[in-house]
Amino acid sequence: MDRVQTGMRIERNVLKVLKGLAEYLDISLGDLVEGIALHAFDGSAPFSPETLDKIRQLKSVYGLTLTAADAHALTEDGAAR
Repeated sequence: MDRVQTGMRIERNVLKVLKGLAEYLDISLGDLVEGIALHAFDGSAPFSPETLDKIRQLKSVYGLTLTAADAHALTEDGAAR
């Protein structure tokens, strides 16, 4: 396995929720994103019902209102297209 450092742009509150979830799960942000991607590639859900509850809490705390319907529709200023 060869890991590389990368930079990517991501909506601010999505990042806050991801960081909060990584902290809750006691894993790095990179490991979390990698796990989500690998589950998605396999067509399987990455989160247990308990973890989904935590995600709902974190979304509320950080004011994340975006949903899957907003995917691929964000502009650089953060407004949906």
